[in-house]
Amino acid sequence: MTKTAPTIRDVARLAGVSIGTVSRVINGALEVKPRIRKAVEDAIKELDYVPNAAAISMRKGRTRTVACIMRDISIPQLGGFISTAHNVLSEAGYSLMISNSEGKRQREIELLKSFANGQVDGILIAPYTPIEGEFEEVMHNLKLPIVMIDRDKPSWTDCVVADHQFGTRRATEHLISLGHERIALLTGPTSLFPGGSRLAGFLEAYAANKLEPVPDFVVTQSFLADQGYRTVSALLGMKAPPTAIISGGVAMLPGVLRAVRTRGKSVPEDVSLVAAGSTDLSELHQPPIAVVSWSQQEIGATAADLLLDRLERGYEGEPRLVLVRTEFLPHGSCVPPKKG
Repeated sequence: MTKTAPTIRDVARLAGVSIGTVSRVINGALEVKPRIRKAVEDAIKELDYVPNAAAISMRKGRTRTVACIMRDISIPQLGGFISTAHNVLSEAGYSLMISNSEGKRQREIELLKSFANGQVDGILIAPYTPIEGEFEEVMHNLKLPIVMIDRDKPSWTDCVVADHQFGTRRATEHLISLGHERIALLTGPTSLFPGGSRLAGFLEAYAANKLEPVPDFVVTQSFLADQGYRTVSALLGMKAPPTAIISGGVAMLPGVLRAVRTRGKSVPEDVSLVAAGSTDLSELHQPPIAVVSWSQQEIGATAADLLLDRLERGYEGEPRLVLVRTEFLPHGSCVPPKKG
C-alpha cells in the first residue's frame, strides 16, 4: 500500500502549533519565536514533509500583508476590531498594516493608490466618503480582494456591516414607550450605510407608533464629535427642544455630552440620551448611557475571514454581505420626559 504523503496539517499537529504558524515558518516569516520555529522544523524533518511547490510558486511576489484603512484609529471602539482582525490574519501568516485616513477623501484615494505597487495582498477599509467616481475606479483597478467595513458599497466587494437599522428602531421604540415624541437623531450622511440604516430604523419606529418625527430634529451630516456638539447645542437652544437624543456615531458621544453641559442641562433630567457603541465614557457616566451595541470583535473576525477566503481558500464566488446583529441596552440615561 502506498504511503500517503504528509500534509501541512500533519506538521502542525506534530509540532503542536496552528497551520498558519507552519505556513509562516515555511515562508520565512521573521516574527516566529525560535522555540516554535525549531518545533516546526523538527516536525517537517521527522515527517519528511515537502511543501507543495505549486503553492509556494503561487506565493512568489506576495507580501503576506493586509492593509487596513480606518478614518481614525484612536476611536476606542475600533480597538476590538483591529485586535481581532490582526489575530485572525496573524494565525494565517499575514501581517496587518494600519493606515489612518483622517476621514479625508483624497487621502483615502492616495492610500489606495499607494497599494497599487504590490505592497499588500488585500485590503480592509472603512471609508468616510461615498464610494463613487475616482474612488471606486481606483479600488477596482487595484485587482485586490477588498472587504468593506460597515459599508455596503461597492456591490462587487465583500462587506461586513452592523444592523444599525434594527438597533436604532429598538432605541427609538423604547424612547417612544417612555412618552418621548420629540426625539432627535444625529448621524452621518445617508449615502453611507450606518447613516442610512439608522434613519430607516428611526422612521420605522415612528411609523409603527403612528407618529411623525420633527424634521428639524433629524440631522444626517456627520458622525464626528465636533458636529455632535454644534448640532446638540443648536437643538437645545430651540424654544421647543428635543426631549431625547439618539447619538448615531461611535465618536460622537463626547461632543453631545459637552453640548448638554454647556447648555446647563443634564442627562437624563433634561434630556434622555442614547449612544452608538459601548465605551468607557458611556459606562462611567452617571447614570450610564443607553447604547445601541454590537461586537467590533465579531466584525473584525468576520472581515478577516472573508479576506482569507479570497487569499488562501480559493473562494471566487459572488460578493458576500454579512450582517452583524446589534442590541439596545436601555441604561439609566433614558427616562420619561419632564412634564410641562
